[in-house]
Amino acid sequence: MPRLLLIQPSQYRGDGHTLVKQRRLHLPGLVFPLLAAMTPPHWEVKIALEVIDQIDYTWRPDLVGIGAMGHSIFRGMEIAREFRALGALVFFGGSMASLVPELLADVADSVVIGDAEIAFPQLLRDFEAGKGLQPVYHFPVETLEGIPVPRYDLLLDKRIGDMLPVQAGRGCNHNCTFCSIAAIYKHRYLSRPIDDVLRDITEVRALGFKKFLLIDDNIISTPEYFLELCEAIASLKMTWASQCSISIARDKRLLQAAARSGCRILSFGIETVQQEGLDALKKQWMRAAENEALLTKVADAGILPSTEMMFGLDGDTEESIDETLQFVTRARLPIPRFYILTPIPGTELFDQYRHTGRLLHEDFQRYTGYQCVHEPHNIPSALLNDRYNRLNETVYSLPSIFRRTLCNPRILRNPWAYTFAFFVNLHYHKHIRRHDIPVVF
Repeated sequence: MPRLLLIQPSQYRGDGHTLVKQRRLHLPGLVFPLLAAMTPPHWEVKIALEVIDQIDYTWRPDLVGIGAMGHSIFRGMEIAREFRALGALVFFGGSMASLVPELLADVADSVVIGDAEIAFPQLLRDFEAGKGLQPVYHFPVETLEGIPVPRYDLLLDKRIGDMLPVQAGRGCNHNCTFCSIAAIYKHRYLSRPIDDVLRDITEVRALGFKKFLLIDDNIISTPEYFLELCEAIASLKMTWASQCSISIARDKRLLQAAARSGCRILSFGIETVQQEGLDALKKQWMRAAENEALLTKVADAGILPSTEMMFGLDGDTEESIDETLQFVTRARLPIPRFYILTPIPGTELFDQYRHTGRLLHEDFQRYTGYQCVHEPHNIPSALLNDRYNRLNETVYSLPSIFRRTLCNPRILRNPWAYTFAFFVNLHYHKHIRRHDIPVVF
C-alpha cells in the first residue's frame, strides 16, 4: 500500500529560530481533505498540520505533498530536504509554489501550479506507473463540477476549532495588483454547483459541527449565484463565516441574504484610509471615504466585520497611520488586522516595483508582511516599520480589545462572533507582545 503524507508547514517566530506552535488550529484549511478525497482508496493518507502536530519522520511515506502560503514555504523547504534524504519524493503546491515555482528547484521533485483537480490525479498515476514525477503539473480547471466530499475525517482527531471548511467558488472578479489570487486566477471566478456545496455543508453538520467556514476568496463575485446559495444555506440552520468584497454592503439584497442564511462573520480587505493608495493598486472600485459607513451597515445587519489593512501604500504618511488608528477606534472594529504592503513575487505589484527600482531587496524570506521591503513614496521604510509596530501595540492593548469586542454594544445581537473576536484579539495580543508574526489562527 503506497503512502502519502500531506504537510502544512508552520513558520518561524520573530527570532527566526523557533517555530510557531499553537494548542489549537481554529480555522483548518480545505486543500488537504480535498486531496485526500481525490487519492485512490488503496493509498494510505496522513495529514500533518505542523502548527499543532509534530511531523513524524519515522513514518516513511512514498510521496510527501507540502502546501504552503506565503512565508511558511521556507519552513516547507526544510521539511522537503529531510524527507528527500529519507528517500521520499516531494511535491509542492499552494500560492507561493504556483507563483514562484523556481524557488523550489533544489528541494522539490515536482510542483503543482494552481488547481489540483486534474494535476494531482495525474501526478499519482505517474508515480504508480513508475514514470517518476514531472517537474511541473499545470492543468488549470474550467469547471468545479464533480469535486468529491472532502476527507474531513482526517481532521477530526486533531486539535481544531468548531468550524470545518467548505468552498463554493475560487478566484475573484477583481484584479488588484498586490493580490496572489488575481495573479493566479486572472480575473476569473469559478463557482461550484450549489447542490455540491450543500452536500459538503450537510456532511459537516452530520459530523456534529454547527458552524462552517466558507473559504472562498470573494463569495459575491457572482451576485445572483450568491443569492441562490444563501437561500439554500438558510434551510440548513447553521452559522458560517467567510470573506468577500465590502461591496456586499452596497447591495441590501446581498447583505440581508447573507444575514438570513446564518452568516455571522465576514472579512474584508479595505486596505487603507487613503484613496490614492487604493487607486494605485487597481482597487478604484472601492471608495475609502465610504468604508466606515459600509462596515456599520454590515455590523447593523448582525454580521461581525473583520478587516485587513496595509501600510506603505502610495499616499500613506505618518498622519494616515494616525488616521487609521482613529478609524479603528471610532468604528470599534472587532477584528482589525494590519500588514505592511508586500509585493509578492509573481504579482503585478512585484513586477512594477522591481522595474521602477522600489524594492529594497529580493530576500523572499523577509517578505513576511510585517516588515517593509520596498521604498514607500511618503514615509521612510524604517519609520514605517516603527509606526506599524506601535499601532499594533495600541490596537491590541487589553483596553482596546475589551472595548472593541466584549464591551461592544453589538455583542448582544451576535454573541458568538464577538466572543470569538475577543479570543482572536488575545491571540494577536500575545504574539505582538513577543514580536511574532501572528498569521495563524
